[in-house]
Amino acid sequence: MLPVRKQGQPRQQGGHGRRRVRVLTTVAAVAIASLVGLAGCSATEPAPASTSADGGLQGELTIFAAASLTASFTELAEAFSAENPGVTIAPISFDGSSTLATQISEGAPADVFASADDATMQQVSAELATAPVSFASNELQIAVQPGNPLDITALSDLAEPGVQVAVCAPAVPCGAASRILLDVADVELTPVTEEQNVTAVLTKVELGEVDAGLVYVTDVLNTAGAVAGIEIADAATARNTYPIAVLNEAAQPAIAAAFVDFVLSPPGQNILASYGFVKP
Repeated sequence: MLPVRKQGQPRQQGGHGRRRVRVLTTVAAVAIASLVGLAGCSATEPAPASTSADGGLQGELTIFAAASLTASFTELAEAFSAENPGVTIAPISFDGSSTLATQISEGAPADVFASADDATMQQVSAELATAPVSFASNELQIAVQPGNPLDITALSDLAEPGVQVAVCAPAVPCGAASRILLDVADVELTPVTEEQNVTAVLTKVELGEVDAGLVYVTDVLNTAGAVAGIEIADAATARNTYPIAVLNEAAQPAIAAAFVDFVLSPPGQNILASYGFVKP
């Protein structure tokens, strides 16, 4: 005879019910612990390593380089990648050194900085992980139209009435060097434009927008005849030395250091020489 539950009396839970509650509670606890563990792993996941399992370099390299290094550093990056197939080179940022220095100071992500002069590199001294190393030097020339239609032979010719001249802005290394040479030659020049990088000056000469421009020897050489170069007396007075360094915020410091070593190596120096750069 089954016991009769009186009205209002609570239902008694059997052993099976209690076991079911315990099982559900355990499952929930395990699920919560798993989620917490996954969240912890995600938060502490390490950054990609700079070396692969076989010891080769692995990762992406970001380079900031002076505009006058465009052709040479493009080839240097390709050669470095060929030697290190695990490395990807992000599109290189080429611009006036002062512009790049400002970007670096404002937190732009980069691993390596190659400037067109020491003064600009010093502007980001607080951002450098390694001491700057000089890897090349360069001098200015007067760039004119092929055939030199105005028969320009010296800096003084640039000050003649009607001659339109482009130069780099004073804050840019090529602009600072231009000012030194003009002062040494005692030439008062009123340019029609002051550009933020030497490539812009060269382009205006190539397009015929100006009669002449002050650019680097390497820039003239690399136009393959699109402009002609006129040597400047005492050009060595304003010779620019190019330094390179690894930055504090480099995401891949090992790769950055390896690239700097490659630039300084005989193969790297040979590439630079092929573009008209000389050893500092």
